[in-house]
Amino acid sequence: MGGLWPLVHLRSFEWVFGPKTDVWLQRTTGELLVSAGLAQLAAAPGPQGPAQARRIGLGTALTLLAVDLVYVPKGRIRPTCLFDAAVQTGWISTWLRSVPGGGTARARRGKR
Repeated sequence: MGGLWPLVHLRSFEWVFGPKTDVWLQRTTGELLVSAGLAQLAAAPGPQGPAQARRIGLGTALTLLAVDLVYVPKGRIRPTCLFDAAVQTGWISTWLRSVPGGGTARARRGKR
């Protein structure tokens, strides 16, 4: 669970997900996630926008899921990060159901 939360209120973020030794790294990660989200929003209006937003979304969610699934069992991050893993799994599922040209696969099948 990154993005704006550690940038806006690091103390509550660390209360849930554990204290961080490198605050600069937590802030950098948050800023990168905000940048990815803004890139997705900016990509949406153009003809290739939905496909670009989908690639950014899938890549981001897969990366965050991998971090959660590797480092929770190793004890490097708190088990509460498995909540984030569930959120990322939801995003991955949503992005995979979407069609690169926009909309969902179900909506596209209904148009045939």
